[in-house]
Amino acid sequence: MGKTAIVLGATGLTGEIVLQKLLKDSSYSRIVLFSRSSCGVKHSKITEYLIDLFELDSYKTLFRGDVVFCCIGTTKSKTPDKAMYHKIDYGIPVAAANLCNKNNIKHFICISALGADSKSKVFYNRTKGEMEAVVLSLNIKNTYLLQPSLITGSREEFRLGESIGKVLMHVLSLLFIGKFKKYKPIQSKTIASAMLWLAAHSYELQCIPSENIKEIAKTYDRNRA
Repeated sequence: MGKTAIVLGATGLTGEIVLQKLLKDSSYSRIVLFSRSSCGVKHSKITEYLIDLFELDSYKTLFRGDVVFCCIGTTKSKTPDKAMYHKIDYGIPVAAANLCNKNNIKHFICISALGADSKSKVFYNRTKGEMEAVVLSLNIKNTYLLQPSLITGSREEFRLGESIGKVLMHVLSLLFIGKFKKYKPIQSKTIASAMLWLAAHSYELQCIPSENIKEIAKTYDRNRA
């Protein structure tokens, strides 16, 4: 019998790719999705629960598997209200990690952000840092927090500010050398590949910066070629 993967955020930019990779991966026989809206994919592997993710703890009996892929996240432009932003980017990943702890799930792989720092004066960086600190304190055996730079990829929704940012980042990317290399944009498919690799291997870091994510993804993609 194959492994069971739990995916949070399967309708998002990276979560959607993680789901597609899991469907093709023969080592997973079941994929459990917890989402606010349906991913729209019908497959024998998928069990989908449409829930209020702010009430995730109420679904403890259903939250059982071998690895959790937490692809939950929002942006300042999409969620300008700081209280709501905190509920999403801090509250949901922390609730998921707590359920891993309660249900003895040994792998928790979560997307954070470059610049995450619980002591940052920047609210958004501080929120991610506080989330990381709580998750790490739970001592889940295989915890990996990915810290990507600006994530690029195709979205169904159009975000003008983010689209402009991506163009500028692409133009400026040639200047990202040396200590600034970590700020280069990263593709959502790269993050997804790294998450799948981390679900099956040990890695020396728990908080993984953007450049390391790219290297991990290369290993995954090379082995899948």
